[in-house]
Amino acid sequence: MARIVVIGAGLGAMAAAARLAVAGHRVTVYESGGTYGGGVRRFERDGFGFDTGPGLLHLPAVYRDLFVKTGRQPLEECVTLTQVDPASRHVFADGTRVDLPNASRAGTVAALDAALGAGAGERWGDFLVRAREAWDRTRRPLLEEPQPADPAALGREPYPALKAGLLRRATTTLAQVGARELRDPRLAALLDAYAWSYGFDPAAAPAAAAVLPYMEQTFGTWYVGGGIRALADAVYERCRQRRVEFVFDVRVEEVLEKDGRACGVRLAGGEAVEADQVVSGAPVPGLRPGLAPRVQALGTGRVTVCLALRGARESGAVHRTVVHGSGDSPTVTVLRPGDPALRPDDAHESVTVTSTVRTGAGQDWGAVAERMLRQAEAAVPGLRERLLWQEVRTPEDTLRETGVAEVPGPALAGAGGRYLPAANVSPLPGLHVAGGWSHPGGGLAHAGMSGALVAGLIVEGADFRGSQ
Repeated sequence: MARIVVIGAGLGAMAAAARLAVAGHRVTVYESGGTYGGGVRRFERDGFGFDTGPGLLHLPAVYRDLFVKTGRQPLEECVTLTQVDPASRHVFADGTRVDLPNASRAGTVAALDAALGAGAGERWGDFLVRAREAWDRTRRPLLEEPQPADPAALGREPYPALKAGLLRRATTTLAQVGARELRDPRLAALLDAYAWSYGFDPAAAPAAAAVLPYMEQTFGTWYVGGGIRALADAVYERCRQRRVEFVFDVRVEEVLEKDGRACGVRLAGGEAVEADQVVSGAPVPGLRPGLAPRVQALGTGRVTVCLALRGARESGAVHRTVVHGSGDSPTVTVLRPGDPALRPDDAHESVTVTSTVRTGAGQDWGAVAERMLRQAEAAVPGLRERLLWQEVRTPEDTLRETGVAEVPGPALAGAGGRYLPAANVSPLPGLHVAGGWSHPGGGLAHAGMSGALVAGLIVEGADFRGSQ
């Protein structure tokens, strides 16, 4: 039985902790904050509740596998999962609206044809066929296997872009895919919105980011009853059932080394804690230059505006609406879960409005929130008249709660490997990295995969070849 210290209590770190405890190891989690969940937070006031991190779950199979492998009680007995249908409503800058069904290729094609004109659905469907090729080429090495020691192959672009003309420049970015292959500014905006929702600028993201809409539209979108925070609650309780020890409000200042490998951590205040293995769920503190894993930096964060509204949700409201921006109007995602657990009574509604923004000093967050609300009015009738109060959450709150202002994105192939996060095996033996800042990157599902990979690497060692 090994002594394992886990730094941070995010979803990926807790997923690793639960699996390692089931394998017979003694696991202690040190969290600098007062609660678990990392970026999966909830804001509550006056009977209203809001997810201030992700609000929807994709690829729930990742957490189904975690609960199957760590206990008798499956995921669906711990949380309520509901498919969101329609998966999303899109309101484009010209006023066009379209509802896209959950996990239905034929339904999506038909909806786009009806809303945008004949041929639009076919072009989107053909794009998804090419996106599937990129998915099939990268799914195992990018999601289910440890990052190879030499990831050069993952730096090559897997998306089979359409080619036209001998002198045409190669398609290298997602924005170019939209412009050249979709040939409708609304379809291009639809594609761009998927990139922005994960923190990627489509003008810079590789064409391989096409896997993001493919993943959502193929495997579906799910809501967790009570909000995504309920998933963090369930993972935390599973860890506790497996006798993982949690120590909150204690910061790890340094990973200790001895004889060229990690041998424990030093806590704030000077206490040294010995360990046979260390798992870091956050950017690694206190390592000598050259030993810290590389952090994927996108330069983007999220602003979330929590809205407490009087009045019931109107007939025909949908769970998720994406209002596409133009000029200085941002693209925003409006979530209206209609969940009784998140409102004081049936005469009120809780709504979140989220947008991806550039991080850095000098932002006028009040002005940003006002522009977001103007966009959200296209999704929530009578929003201004119904508004009781609002709470604005910015990258500065993310920094305070998680230690990093940015929100990590999932790993993407192509672009010479610039969108690959740190490998789970660090340059320092005995130190592994789990969670959104490591392979296979950010997002609820990806963080859960990261925890599974780290547990496999520690339990099975060099023989571990990934999920089966």
